[in-house]
Amino acid sequence: MAEVNIVKQPKQEKPEPSRWPGFDTPLFRGSLFSMNPFALMRQFTEEMDRMLGAGPRAAGEGMSAIWSPAIEVKEKDGKLLVNAELPGLKKEDVKVHIDGDTLVVEGERKQEKEEKREGYYHSERSYGKFYRSVPLPEGAQIEQANAQFNNGVLEVAIPVQESKQKRQEIPVQEGTKKVA
Repeated sequence: MAEVNIVKQPKQEKPEPSRWPGFDTPLFRGSLFSMNPFALMRQFTEEMDRMLGAGPRAAGEGMSAIWSPAIEVKEKDGKLLVNAELPGLKKEDVKVHIDGDTLVVEGERKQEKEEKREGYYHSERSYGKFYRSVPLPEGAQIEQANAQFNNGVLEVAIPVQESKQKRQEIPVQEGTKKVA
């Protein structure tokens, strides 16, 4: 049996705790001069995400990811038109309702992808909830509202009374006077 020498190291003092949690450890592992610049950038990005609580690690820690789909709101021909781009969703995944004077579009997307080949298996899952609200103008006729879902695009139309609001220009002055 081989002999192993045990050397007792002198007791080291613990470093003083940092005022900034997470900055106690060196930012980069290894030598900066011997690292691949792309690996260095990836590591820097991962460390910044970890410090700021963002990125894939934070999303996977018991929180479901928040997804905010693109919406377009316009008024045309006496109707308020709201279009929401919801790619990959089905009609059953989307809920549309009016809460007081606000139109609410919400839902959840679930994507599961599985690929099997000879000697290869790949599986991915992603989930994301979304919630978008649009304030309704006065005179919105919510009882006549309708919504259609077609090929990942939700279209909501709500008739509105055309308001004859007067437009008032406010002159902008230059100077040191304070506005009361």
